[in-house]
Amino acid sequence: MTDASMSASAAPRHMRPNWMKPSFLVVVVPSVLVLATLIICAVFAEWLVPYDPLQQDLIGALQGPSAAHWLGTDDLGRDVLSRMIFGSRIAVVAAVEATGLAVLIGVPIGLFIGYRGGWWDWITMRIVEAIVSIPGIMVAIVIIAILGTGLHRAMFALGILYSTSFLRLTRSIVLAEREEVYVKSARVIGASSLRILVRHIFLNIAPPLIVQVTLTVGAVLLAEAGLSFIGIGVQPPQASWGTMLNTAAAYMELNPFLAVPPGLAIVVTVLAVNLLGDVLRDSIGQGIRAPSAAKSVEAAKVAVASSAPLLAQDSDALLVNGLEVMISPKGGVEVPVVTDMSFRIAKGETLGLVGESGSGKTVTGLALMGLIGAGGRITNGSVLLDGTDLMQLSRSELEQARGNDVAMVFQDPTTSLNPAFTVGNQISEVLRVKQGLSRRAAWDRTVELIDRVGIPRAAEKARAFPHELSGGMAQRIAIARALSCSPKLLIADEPTTALDVTVQQEILDLFRDLQDDFGMAMLFVTHDLAVAADVCDRIAVMYCGEIVETAAVDDLFAGPKHPYTAGLLSAMPHGASGTPPLPVIRGSVPTPGHWPAGCRFAARCPYAATACSPPVPLTGDTRLVRCARADALTLEATL
Repeated sequence: MTDASMSASAAPRHMRPNWMKPSFLVVVVPSVLVLATLIICAVFAEWLVPYDPLQQDLIGALQGPSAAHWLGTDDLGRDVLSRMIFGSRIAVVAAVEATGLAVLIGVPIGLFIGYRGGWWDWITMRIVEAIVSIPGIMVAIVIIAILGTGLHRAMFALGILYSTSFLRLTRSIVLAEREEVYVKSARVIGASSLRILVRHIFLNIAPPLIVQVTLTVGAVLLAEAGLSFIGIGVQPPQASWGTMLNTAAAYMELNPFLAVPPGLAIVVTVLAVNLLGDVLRDSIGQGIRAPSAAKSVEAAKVAVASSAPLLAQDSDALLVNGLEVMISPKGGVEVPVVTDMSFRIAKGETLGLVGESGSGKTVTGLALMGLIGAGGRITNGSVLLDGTDLMQLSRSELEQARGNDVAMVFQDPTTSLNPAFTVGNQISEVLRVKQGLSRRAAWDRTVELIDRVGIPRAAEKARAFPHELSGGMAQRIAIARALSCSPKLLIADEPTTALDVTVQQEILDLFRDLQDDFGMAMLFVTHDLAVAADVCDRIAVMYCGEIVETAAVDDLFAGPKHPYTAGLLSAMPHGASGTPPLPVIRGSVPTPGHWPAGCRFAARCPYAATACSPPVPLTGDTRLVRCARADALTLEATL
């Protein structure tokens, strides 16, 4: 075994490459084996069949499996195994012809109308809507009735039918991509529309199209079998799985096993194609165009000074050690957005996570929930919630932990609540799924929760839709839903930003009251230090994906230890002297991938020195700071 394979096998589950994850092996390996077997049978059918698939033997008709005929014989005494192998060739030809034609028709038209828009788009989409409003099999039958029966004509009909899916998918993506800055930049330099479509836009829409191809292949295989079954696809005596099912249906009483081989072949093949499509859908785009991602990761790790791990304490509800999150931006290499993230939250305590936009606050909260999404992944660290490492949980275990053990309140309640359901339905659904309550018990508990978050006439408001509530009420509903299962940890991601000042204060008071009732730990993400001072016990200051200082609220405001913290405090309007202009921190936050190798704040810091050149670890005991000159500086809330 090589050193690389040994280190990979010893890595934690969330750090292993996709090909080593159990879910990947369980799904992809069988799917690939099935499809590889199908292709081999299709290509080498003449050499693999034990008999001529058209050779008849009426005396030996409708026999069951035997040593001479492994899968038995059909009504004309033909060997079923031989016909199954030749039927795989029909399946491959059908999938290639219909899917290829669908791509050739749908993608170019979708690119054109999505980019040009106007009446081209309007006319084409009305035609497409008319086609998709009719059951697909009926459209295919009409086309076959015009062209005639046969495999190639049937696949031509299916190609036209499924081209609408590729057209609509391509158009919808192009409508969004054409507004991106990179497209406008291409226009500025004089690139032609054709070059923009082919060179710039098409490469960005390729991943979802690959997934759509796999889904269409499965649909084509089913459709071909169905059309052949009813006699308008492959015609006898050709062997296809659909025609074999047709024959089996006529002789079901005499030999029921005759339907098993073709039926099982169709089910297994379609399932393999669809499972492979699901894997591609979940993993596509995560570093797919980042061939130098490994070098990027190594470079990022070199630039991080790993801090000493925090030791678990009995009072800890949450302990995060060395958390690292990487993302794969469009057209770029994988870059770190959160590094060496370590902090603890005691039971019943509120930790504020503050910093400028782009510091990584929201990504940290989503990482704790396992909700980073496509393009992002956790590459290092542990997240211990009441002693359980969330990073080591399986997908099903993590889904069970969400809501029960850890919950999250998002910034904008109008987007976090589903407009199609009443607010009471959305809370009671959580209770029924997570706690197994009956419909009546869940509804009673829902009304109690709505009343507890301070909404009058709780039973009446439970039957309201989100658009019928004010922003403050909607946020209270979101909080009630998050607390419905009494989680051990609540992550509040800027929950008061979208509210006016008076409602904001009411929500902050509500958080304090609910924390006293539920005894939960809370991570309060905000960019407003005044809000953090009001609701938090301790504050962790983030900059460029790492914590630069952690302290109790009073200690932080009285004497900041990091120059960045001092700059944030001085930039607070009520912390300024009243003489314009308002103090600001010079420069701006560097984007991920462009962080300095040493202290990431050095370029904006008036106290930067030679000691700030190498990476700086987070040091301290009860109060932590990431600054090489922390002991030598005496800072106030001014820069």
